[in-house]
Amino acid sequence: MVRIMSRASSKLALFLCGCYVVVLGAHDGKHREAEGHVAEYYTAAVYEHQSILSPDPLALTTRKEALELMNQNLDIYERQVMAAAQKGVQIIVFPEDGIHGFNFSRTSIYPFLDFMPSPQLVRWNPCLEPHRFNDTEVLQRLSCMAIRGQMFLVANLGTKQPCHSSDPGCPNDGRYQFNTNVVFSDNGTLVDRYRKHNLYFEAAFDTPPKVDYITFDTPFAGKFGIFTCFDILFFDPAIRLLRDSGVKHVVYPAAWMNQLPLLAAIQIQHGFAIALGVNILAANIHHPSLGMTGSGIYTPLRSFWHHDMENPRGHLVVAQVAKNPLGHTGTENATGKMSPSHTKFLKILAGDPYCEKDAQEVHCEGAAKWNMDTPPMFQSEMMYDNFTLVPVWGKEGHLQVCANGLCCSLLYQRPNLSTELYALGVFDGLHTVHGTYYVQVCALVKCGGIGLDTCGQEITEATGIFEFHLWGNFSSSYIFPLFLTSGMTLETPDQIGWENDHYFMEKSGLSSGLVTAALYGRLYERD
Repeated sequence: MVRIMSRASSKLALFLCGCYVVVLGAHDGKHREAEGHVAEYYTAAVYEHQSILSPDPLALTTRKEALELMNQNLDIYERQVMAAAQKGVQIIVFPEDGIHGFNFSRTSIYPFLDFMPSPQLVRWNPCLEPHRFNDTEVLQRLSCMAIRGQMFLVANLGTKQPCHSSDPGCPNDGRYQFNTNVVFSDNGTLVDRYRKHNLYFEAAFDTPPKVDYITFDTPFAGKFGIFTCFDILFFDPAIRLLRDSGVKHVVYPAAWMNQLPLLAAIQIQHGFAIALGVNILAANIHHPSLGMTGSGIYTPLRSFWHHDMENPRGHLVVAQVAKNPLGHTGTENATGKMSPSHTKFLKILAGDPYCEKDAQEVHCEGAAKWNMDTPPMFQSEMMYDNFTLVPVWGKEGHLQVCANGLCCSLLYQRPNLSTELYALGVFDGLHTVHGTYYVQVCALVKCGGIGLDTCGQEITEATGIFEFHLWGNFSSSYIFPLFLTSGMTLETPDQIGWENDHYFMEKSGLSSGLVTAALYGRLYERD
């Protein structure tokens, strides 16, 4: 299912209803935003591809057999390019591993690898110059697709690069093997390539000797950045690229296995776009049996996404994207007045009332009164990390829970109580399963059942409606708001930002039950 998500103000809601028509086919390049000024757009597409896989990726095969399998996937790509061309698409992104598959050994993937010359050293159009280099059949087909569709094309493939024994990093077999994204212009020229830096248990590939920081220019939206899948969780290249280059658009091939409650593909893609104030064109692979789905076109204020664990087929997402993405601004509602909940939040931060929670009870002083019942703290595993949590009881309240140096707070109201159990959790430490990286997390999550030991389980459905402020005294400036509601749908915070050295997220008017609302902080220097 393709869903459209936006901020919950009435003006933007009316505007975005109009944008639904934009997505379905009105591609005139300009549309009027809610504030009344004209903004320019470009038309983008991402394709979530159910790749045809090798029945035995560890078996040795020939180049001819490898090309036969890859051409089946490329045939699907070509059909999607032509479908996108009919919708006026100017750039299309395909997923990681979509052409060759995955779970290869270093030896078994070799017949699937194309030779990759450096675009910085060689200007080359593979479609028009097919015989210039050997073993470039995949690059040739992709180049020709870009020409036929008259669009920029981004795809992922395996590549090889010979190296000499004098190179201290040269593998024993005399070649580098890279997980590579390629970018072709609408005339088929190879514009650039990015070699994945943060490999995710990929024995077939090498980490590049140096990090690639790749940007490329387009005539329709200016500069784009590019990285791959697991890279999104690390400083290099993703954060440094955006920090140093001024990029506002990112193309992002992925083969992401969803892990709830915090790291579903659409969660992190959406959160990254909001936190960094950029547009992300994210194409994930589609294998529901492996938990792999979730693609979309994300902007800081609105998104168009696809998540489907039922349908085995791939899906093309097409949307109009603002050339200059707008971020979250302001703390006032549509009437120009600060909301009562935000006023209350600011009073708490200012110490009126002053509240602190120790292991046993909450102490408050001040004239204002809130429900400060003392729920029990408990430990539970979430995302393979040992979270400290407190249950969220009652129709309203203010809770705080701490671990190490991080204290997470929640100010909430619930229009109607349900029988579901929710909890506020905190984790401040080194994550060590399926990757090693330091995180600080404040999370409001729906538990899997009514027992405290079910908090942190993977769930996708919920009925609980909240109006809330969630905040913490984070040490990092890189904090990603993760927001998931019932049925794997996304919501955008009404407000995010810093207030009195605390990072906060505010939301009211949920359209469906809350599954997860989290602030996911990364302390890259502690990895």
